[in-house]
Amino acid sequence: MSSTAVIILIVVILVVIAAIAFAVNAGRRRKLQSTFGPEYDRVVEDTGSRADAERELRERERRHAQLELKPLSPESQARYSAAWEEVQIQFVDNPEQAVNTADDLVGRLMSERGYPTGDYDERLANLSVEHARTLGHYRDAHEINQRNQNGQASTEDLRQAVVHYRALFADLLGTEPVATEAADNPPGTPTAHSADTVGATDASGAPTLDDRTDTRDAATGAPARGAATGDPARVAAGDGPDRDDVSDGPVRGAAPASPDAAPRGATAPSDADPARPRHDGR
Repeated sequence: MSSTAVIILIVVILVVIAAIAFAVNAGRRRKLQSTFGPEYDRVVEDTGSRADAERELRERERRHAQLELKPLSPESQARYSAAWEEVQIQFVDNPEQAVNTADDLVGRLMSERGYPTGDYDERLANLSVEHARTLGHYRDAHEINQRNQNGQASTEDLRQAVVHYRALFADLLGTEPVATEAADNPPGTPTAHSADTVGATDASGAPTLDDRTDTRDAATGAPARGAATGDPARVAAGDGPDRDDVSDGPVRGAAPASPDAAPRGATAPSDADPARPRHDGR
């Protein structure tokens, strides 16, 4: 084999090795991006180097693999869901304390799942492997809670903190802690089915659907005071509560009955009835 052929062979081998290395690195990068989602870009930005960021993320995966994580039992899920509802109820009277309670509740849930709960940065690193999609919510909630400790958070800030905490809480819990509508609208926020919307009108001045249907409190899910009741289909059609379901009296607005009309519940006589006169007079 000539020296030229040897050189060409070496070059080909080097190119193949480089292509394999590139493919391996690209596969690892895609895996990290898929696992960490937006956290991947955040770490790259923080470190200023893609290689350093990927080393950091692989180290997080290594530490995460050593944790003894466990899912919650249905009983524990129910207990934490009830505790979260208490947070939302507490928000009505004391939003500052409700945010502190939400932070403590998230910490207890993390601990029961098997996550270390010491240093905040360590929490972020451990959570980022399986809960990267909601980690931004945790950061935002933590930042608002810090301002809350210094008395610098508005009521709207505190409401947003509860929403952010709930996102991570639901992710850790494995289910929504409260009904979807109430979860997206923490206490103190009027919703499409809260008592605050009763009496609303649309652009034409007609009552909205919220004025004709069952209304429920956003925090507790209980029917709001003064809420309309009755068959949903008739209510939505504008008939109001189904009066026939609660009274034997006539429905308001109904045409008066004919004097010859049979009483309610009576059956009309047939031709076979001997008490009824025949048409031929006999």
